[in-house]
Amino acid sequence: MFRKLESNELNRISTEEFKEAEKLPLVIVLDNIRSLNNVGSVFRTSDAFRIEKIYLCGITATPPNREIHKTALGAEDSVAWEYAQNTTEVVEKLKTAGFRIFAAEQTENSCSLEQFRINDSDKYAIVFGNEVKGVQQEVIDRSEGCLEIPQFGTKHSFNIAVSVGIVLWELTRPLLNRLKR
Repeated sequence: MFRKLESNELNRISTEEFKEAEKLPLVIVLDNIRSLNNVGSVFRTSDAFRIEKIYLCGITATPPNREIHKTALGAEDSVAWEYAQNTTEVVEKLKTAGFRIFAAEQTENSCSLEQFRINDSDKYAIVFGNEVKGVQQEVIDRSEGCLEIPQFGTKHSFNIAVSVGIVLWELTRPLLNRLKR
């Protein structure tokens, strides 16, 4: 039998504990995301996977924002974030800081996500692009590679928030033992 757990049985950490807890060596870069609901969902998913930071770039909205909060459910208070107008400048800054940069995008010579192997001694930044235009080509040009989520239906794109969830799950699985519950 299965009994649904009550909220107090989930052993959730507080926002203060989250801020002090070890994070996975992953950052998310949002390149011109127009939907505030998508931004909020990315915050919530990043909280769940204990991601280090989110960079909000270009037209991407920032907290505090009621629409972001509706889907983030407070994760905008726990996950570190920074705004920058120019995504390429963020990518260059992260490269200088030792991050390996990958764009989540369908490109020539992209790596299918299930074939990508994360090195747990490296730090990674994954760039997710605009809901219509994707990741800017100038950002792709500055990336080490592109990760593509395999798809088998008539549509060849996922909602940005869904893409972030899929990519983070796949990349964090080898790192999960690093996190203490």
